[in-house]
Amino acid sequence: MKSMSPMGLPVLFLLGALLAGCSDQTAAPAGTASEAETVDTPYEDRLRLALETAQPGDVIEVPEGTHQFTRGLTLNTDGVTIRGAGMDRSVLSFSGQIAGAEGLLVNASDFTIEDLGIEDTPGDALKINDGSNIVIRRVRTEWTRGPHTENGAYGIYPVQTENTLVEGAIAIGASDAGIYVGQSKNVIVRDSVAEFNVAGIEIENTVGADVYNNVATNNTGGILVFNMPDLPQEGHSTRVFNNRINGNNTGNFAPPGGAVSGVPAGSGVIINSNDRVEIFENEIADNRTANVLISSFFSASYSARETAPHFDPYPETIYIYDNTFSGGGDAPDREELEALRTALFAEAGRLPDVVWDGIRNPEKADAAYAICLNNGESVVLNVDAGNGYENVRVDMSGHNCSHEKLPEIVLATGG
Repeated sequence: MKSMSPMGLPVLFLLGALLAGCSDQTAAPAGTASEAETVDTPYEDRLRLALETAQPGDVIEVPEGTHQFTRGLTLNTDGVTIRGAGMDRSVLSFSGQIAGAEGLLVNASDFTIEDLGIEDTPGDALKINDGSNIVIRRVRTEWTRGPHTENGAYGIYPVQTENTLVEGAIAIGASDAGIYVGQSKNVIVRDSVAEFNVAGIEIENTVGADVYNNVATNNTGGILVFNMPDLPQEGHSTRVFNNRINGNNTGNFAPPGGAVSGVPAGSGVIINSNDRVEIFENEIADNRTANVLISSFFSASYSARETAPHFDPYPETIYIYDNTFSGGGDAPDREELEALRTALFAEAGRLPDVVWDGIRNPEKADAAYAICLNNGESVVLNVDAGNGYENVRVDMSGHNCSHEKLPEIVLATGG
């Protein structure tokens, strides 16, 4: 699939060549130490050597050019910057990769990567594991054949990180999530585009995240805020605001068995088993299952899994306000929801903007844990999934409320 810019114009993506072998603040310019060696050594080997020998403070520059890789790359040194000439000019292609679980794996802190593209990895494109002070800026990850089950799972994939900034990124074609932040603390995802992924942007088991000024379109699900069981950290306190979350109706192409394989096509925002989530001032439109879905662990596709005793399966203290909703809910990608749509709203009708499975903790039924909606004429449809859809209803008596607003995320570095 030809890459598309956020404005819908074709973008031609070229690839970059690395100037390697320097422990100063910038990479050595071409032709300085040994021009013959630079020419004769394959680019893959030069980049690998630069990453393996990097010292704190190094800037590894990736100029324009096209380079193929047969093995994944790894960086294990703190304080390194990888910088290209632009995501449409400096690109690393892994279409011929035969070894390695990722395109680029980083196990380091104080790391910045910017202005380059990563294409066609068999596994994850860019994974950053267990680091702090991470900046991912103007990085494009893409599977150029378009949506496909055999695409890599994750595009941009920081996990178990702290103080993480993702900005100006583009993620296309991931078979799980285009931009994913998991088990992390203090996160900002902004000014980015996620398109033709299963999950466009996913915040999972993360404490303190701001997701704003992004475009999520043509995914299966636009923006997901999840808690998964059996992980060392449960997430809470996520704000999703000032995003365009439109037309996320691509059929689900995730491999069977994963959590996102159960995401219905046509989902704008999904909140699952997460607490203290704010959804506000977004443009959310034309997501054909529902513009907003809220569910507990018990109605998720992965609910057969055993959970730790401490896991909280309920979505609680959810606040949805001042969004612009239009369209959507007119062709749900679930038989039971489609049957409800036609039974309640007639053949030409649509589901309300907010659809909730109706499953709540009976011990936390007071207003402090409610799903609150303050969004003009929008209403919450309670589908009563816990009782086999016996008492489906629109009853706003428990949803005409508000919560104390969450604070802004402030990073220690990068923005």
